[in-house]
Amino acid sequence: MKLKQWGSLLLTCMLSVSLTVGCSSKGSGGTAESDSAGEGKTAMNETGFPIVNDKMTVTGFAGKFFANADWNNIKLWQEYEKMTNIEVQWDTVHKDNLAEKRNLLLAGGDYPEMFYASAFPRADLLKYGKQGAFIPLNDLIDQYAPNFKALMEKYPVIEKGITMPDGNIYGLPTLFDPEFRSVLYGTPWVKSEWLTKLGLQEPQTLDEFYDMLKAFKEKDPNGNGQKDEYAWGGVGTAGIVNYLRGSFGLNYHGTSNINVDTDPASGKVRFIPTDPRYKELLQFVNKLYKDGLLEQDIMSVKSTEVDAKGVEGLLGVVDNVDPVAIYNQEGYVGLPVLKGPHGDQMFSATGSPLGNIGMFVLTDKAKNPAALIRWMDYFYSDEGIRMFFMGWNDETYKEDAEGNVDYVDEIKNNPDGLSLDQAVGQYLIWPGGYYPGFVTQKYFKGAEGLPTSVENAKKAEPYVIPQDKVWPPFNFTADEQSELTSIQTDINTYVDEMRDKFIAGNESFDNWDQYVANLQKMGSERYLAIYQSAADRYTK
Repeated sequence: MKLKQWGSLLLTCMLSVSLTVGCSSKGSGGTAESDSAGEGKTAMNETGFPIVNDKMTVTGFAGKFFANADWNNIKLWQEYEKMTNIEVQWDTVHKDNLAEKRNLLLAGGDYPEMFYASAFPRADLLKYGKQGAFIPLNDLIDQYAPNFKALMEKYPVIEKGITMPDGNIYGLPTLFDPEFRSVLYGTPWVKSEWLTKLGLQEPQTLDEFYDMLKAFKEKDPNGNGQKDEYAWGGVGTAGIVNYLRGSFGLNYHGTSNINVDTDPASGKVRFIPTDPRYKELLQFVNKLYKDGLLEQDIMSVKSTEVDAKGVEGLLGVVDNVDPVAIYNQEGYVGLPVLKGPHGDQMFSATGSPLGNIGMFVLTDKAKNPAALIRWMDYFYSDEGIRMFFMGWNDETYKEDAEGNVDYVDEIKNNPDGLSLDQAVGQYLIWPGGYYPGFVTQKYFKGAEGLPTSVENAKKAEPYVIPQDKVWPPFNFTADEQSELTSIQTDINTYVDEMRDKFIAGNESFDNWDQYVANLQKMGSERYLAIYQSAADRYTK
């Protein structure tokens, strides 16, 4: 995402399609009769609102960002209850405790009818789906979710990415509009004023990139007579490594499955962390580190420390969203995509439009699954996303003659000194969170929607791998997942640790062969074989 530094800047929303619902088991008068687990028949309307004629109460569990937010008394759900005749009794937990709480609910058997914004990993979707706790959504989507179904037809990656190896769909996802490029990718930001001050052009090659960082560090571009500038501002080494992956011909399918891509020579899946090109990449970043162009504590620096330098305007390059949004620093522009040592000029640090696929789940306790899938499907429509993300016309947002929307001044410049997130959070639930839906530029008011971010993505676009080549995170069979669980964590941890050791010079590149051998002992060949199987399923 770019998909990298979301926090409170990640706003989740949904796209436009019609709300026409087709369904089977039709009753008279445009309604469908649905079983209610011993409670008789509940009439569900096939289209429009209310979804059910008689008020229905359901139980829901969700992760939230603001710990003190009361979802049972927030305007979004109160208004939606009036529209649908469906009341959700919410049990919520702060995101920091989400995984623990949802797992306890499932282990104890006392789980709700639906899980919302609960971010189930793929392995859990398959596990609880096969156990019967999560119900398949395939037929429900086909019959009762026209908005989401239209998106699947428009973007084949969705159905391919959310379908488990057993053929079932157990969760609805967060989606990112492929046309909203600046939410999918963008290069780090460079302070253009410093380039001008030092008589430098934007770098086009690795050598020019090195020279630029060196000049930032040594030539006092802020003109205060002190060497207080930081050439590169970022937390950890992953940011700079990912920025340069494409320049070394790596990650032809993006970074959702970051350790694998297709070897251009063999056409087979390759294990990137042991590839010679990856070694060259780390050697280049090691040179930057050794020459002081990266902070010497970059592996352990806290985001608050980097942010403090950013607010002071001391960062030449910012590995984050546009500095105007987080540091109130104007004048940064996107870095060019650099040409690498073998002629590669590719930007591959892009994620899939398909985000977490376990954001909305129905359990076997759902009394009326058809009504609940309709309840969710509304938020994949233009009307639904506008309400979810913007609220209500003339109350929380204004709309101009061209259809552009923006928050009212009371939210943007809150008289009580509330931040945008806090002001919006009085009405809506998106601030700081992630939810099932479709992120589109029309209703996206975070940093990635700024004109500067859009321009950054446009500048990189000629070098970005095509979206139809980007892989989403793969789904694995139960047997494959069982094997991966036993080897993947150790491999990923070792790869990350050794990346930092090679960059910092704490491990000599003379020991590269031993590093490769250690990964083989840890099961890298089997790891690769499993990913090959998953890639074969996906491409077929």
